Amino acid sequence: MERMNSRIPNFRHLRVFREVARSRSISRAATQVHLSQPAITQAIAKLEDQLGVPLFERRSDGMIPTEAGVLFFDRVDRALNLVRNGAREAVRLASRKKVKGFADFDRLLTTAQLRALVAVSKAGNFSLAARAVGISQPSVHRAARDLERLSGLSLFVQSSQGIDLTPSADALAQSVRLSFSELEQGFTEIKEMLGVDSGRIVIATLPLPRTFVLPAAVSSLLAERPEVRICVIDGPYDDLLHDLRHGEIDILVGALRDPVPIDDVVQEALFSDPLAIIGREGHPLGRRRRIDLDDLTGYPWVLPRQGTPTRDSFEHMFEGRSAPACSVETSSLVLIRGLLLGSDRLTMISAHQIRHEAETGVLAPLRFDLSSTSRPIGITLRRDWRPTASQHRFLECLREIGRQLGRP
Repeated sequence: MERMNSRIPNFRHLRVFREVARSRSISRAATQVHLSQPAITQAIAKLEDQLGVPLFERRSDGMIPTEAGVLFFDRVDRALNLVRNGAREAVRLASRKKVKGFADFDRLLTTAQLRALVAVSKAGNFSLAARAVGISQPSVHRAARDLERLSGLSLFVQSSQGIDLTPSADALAQSVRLSFSELEQGFTEIKEMLGVDSGRIVIATLPLPRTFVLPAAVSSLLAERPEVRICVIDGPYDDLLHDLRHGEIDILVGALRDPVPIDDVVQEALFSDPLAIIGREGHPLGRRRRIDLDDLTGYPWVLPRQGTPTRDSFEHMFEGRSAPACSVETSSLVLIRGLLLGSDRLTMISAHQIRHEAETGVLAPLRFDLSSTSRPIGITLRRDWRPTASQHRFLECLREIGRQLGRP
């Protein structure tokens, strides 16, 4: 992984840029942000140097945003609004009846303070947070305490495990992470505008799409845009959803939840997928044309952990009767394949997940009707997420694979 948020601009410069873009005037912006006109000019120059592109045309009738300036303004506006909303939510959640910090304290926050907050929220420790952002531990500690002073909020609490964040800090940290993500998107869009397609897409995947859907979509994207970097993360659904909501992940691909787990994400179905009961090629039940539940109880099973949609379907199938023994719990296809090949064990899994094994004659579905287990497979996104061009194209690749597999 890259060093966390290594290119996040100076937030004071971002506030200056937004005000100049709004007013189209350095003098009017200077009044709004309480800086001198030379300081405004210097802030814009530093931001343009960091982006590598002019943000304004200096004309007699004012500061007119360039194409890049218009593009970047939208990302900056979204980023600053996220921090503002996070600060307001932090105040709302504060346990004190009266907060003693500055009003609209989000306007006073520095990039160093915000990076420290995010780093501590991830690491739960000042020393590990300092290592993550590449500065000294005293600097992180000082930035964190300055953040508390400006906000008037209790944000960090010492615990036996390290540092815990208060609910106010959690709310602010989530908004800051999303703000940083918006700015990273802004940098990517500027590069795309300049013809440099070096964007990065972070994809979270649940078990089903890993073997066919996701590889096919990634290959399709990279055939068109070979410079795009793809990072794929797997893990439990709750962990992936958390990282999606905090801006660490762009897209979550897998079985959709009903109802939608929380109102700040949206789901989109790509295709409908029934489960299948799978055994090795040559399994004793593989020759049977009719299989009932009693037949299935005579063999040990390999299943995902409890609480997953597949495990719920398995338990529902045997509801009211003795279920067969589950000797191994895992979602690892490599382990499942190895266990099935060396025994008469069975598993319940999507046929898409064993597509390669079925084509090569290694594993095979049994003749047992599980059409009632059909479930939507698709993508989960943050409700207000706006993809870059490369991310948008990747979504189209996923949708095309979904159309090939048959929409629900």
